[in-house]
Amino acid sequence: MQLDFTNLFNFDNEVVDIDCVLQFDDFEYSTYKPLKNGVKVKGKAYCKADIVYLDINVRFDFFGVCDRCAEEFEREYSFDLNKIVVEKLENDDDFDDFVVVDNCKLDLDDYIYQEIQLFLPQKMLCDEECKGICPKCGKNLNEGECDCKKDVDPRMAALLQLLED
Repeated sequence: MQLDFTNLFNFDNEVVDIDCVLQFDDFEYSTYKPLKNGVKVKGKAYCKADIVYLDINVRFDFFGVCDRCAEEFEREYSFDLNKIVVEKLENDDDFDDFVVVDNCKLDLDDYIYQEIQLFLPQKMLCDEECKGICPKCGKNLNEGECDCKKDVDPRMAALLQLLED
């Protein structure tokens, strides 16, 4: 989807409403494709005091696999983007606050694709308290303790023999 900012850069008072669902079937996270239901983008672009703003909310369902316990999970994510739209940047400007457009047009699909990549955490967990799996038997520790004996540091083995006696 292309957004045209020509009128807004000419200081027109129109508001460009944005309400769409973007399909990112090719979006890959780790080794899987987690965005099955599309990405909902809602917001507006407008000009105020000769500055062009882009205020949007991005919402999507993430179908993932936990990096600790390898269980599948589903989570809804949402984040806001409040940016100033410009045609070019000076070298000392903070790029995080701006969206640079070519020929007064923004490819919304590419922009949102990049923002989702930046938003997602590097480690995906089913729960912040996820205990993972036992490295010996492979049991999911979220479902309960396993029967594996804890490894003992060989330097402490002599002390443990004293406690057993």
